[in-house]
Amino acid sequence: MISRVADHCFWLGRYIERAESTARLLQVTRTLAFDAELPPLYCWRPLVIVSGQYPALTEDLGAEAAGNGEAVQRYMTWAPDNSVSIRTSIRAAREGARSIREVIGHDIWEAANELYLWFMGEEAAAQYLHDRDEVYKHIRRSGQLCLGLVRSTMMHDEAMDFLWLGVMLERVGQTARTLDMHHHIRGAAEGQQPLLQNALSLSLLRACSGFEAYMRKQQGRVTGESVTAFLLFENRFPRSLRYCLRTALGLTKRFPPASIGGIAKARKRLDALDHWLDGQEVAGVPLSEHALLTHIVDETGAACGELQGGLEGEEPVADTQTQSQ
Repeated sequence: MISRVADHCFWLGRYIERAESTARLLQVTRTLAFDAELPPLYCWRPLVIVSGQYPALTEDLGAEAAGNGEAVQRYMTWAPDNSVSIRTSIRAAREGARSIREVIGHDIWEAANELYLWFMGEEAAAQYLHDRDEVYKHIRRSGQLCLGLVRSTMMHDEAMDFLWLGVMLERVGQTARTLDMHHHIRGAAEGQQPLLQNALSLSLLRACSGFEAYMRKQQGRVTGESVTAFLLFENRFPRSLRYCLRTALGLTKRFPPASIGGIAKARKRLDALDHWLDGQEVAGVPLSEHALLTHIVDETGAACGELQGGLEGEEPVADTQTQSQ
């Protein structure tokens, strides 16, 4: 496979996953902001911070915008100059799919194109004003449809391996950012009623699509520590950090090191991160999770940079979505 095609496959997976994850996070945060007895600033500012867009948002709209739910949602949904907005992700996914239609197949290209045409049309804009949750739900379902078609219609060869590697690495970053966002919110809600703490834990599970899986495993018993441990270490849940890391690591091992410059470095970095996460489980979930999650985001971003640099025949590049320290 030529590097250009591999690069498009890798980023197609990342952009589809990013759009779906951002829509889910916005939808869950909307519900939390309505139900939790917390100031809007405590709900919306952490979302902007962990997305890496806090400096850009405050520069464009002012510092007070980070606590304005409407401003944050518009910026994370529609802003064309926001590198991680839903609009940017859907547009980039569609362009990537168009470039490799002959590789991914007609069904996947059609699903990506239909999502783009719907989102950029009048229907989505009008629906956003009166039924925003349905807009986010539509984006989530369309993203899940695309990824389902990838697994069920593409040849399971190098092209799909690169695409799914992009999905898994993007999912590692998105799950870690979501955990970090809720870590900040829990800190703001410290000392509040236990009922609110449980609501935050359930919100975290829903933000990672893990509510039903967690409840099945824990038989309805909810604690903040067990929720965090589930999303970090549960190797049977497809959005946990451990599952995604090990899946990504397995995919990198399918490529001969000499085939892509940077693949060996990325594989070594992911392997070290996987072993480091094992050590964190043995030590127990730390009282402060921010440093742990920041390390995961940074190392995953560095691995993506090494992979992309290898595909482009250049030095490793930094991801556009950075983690705030």
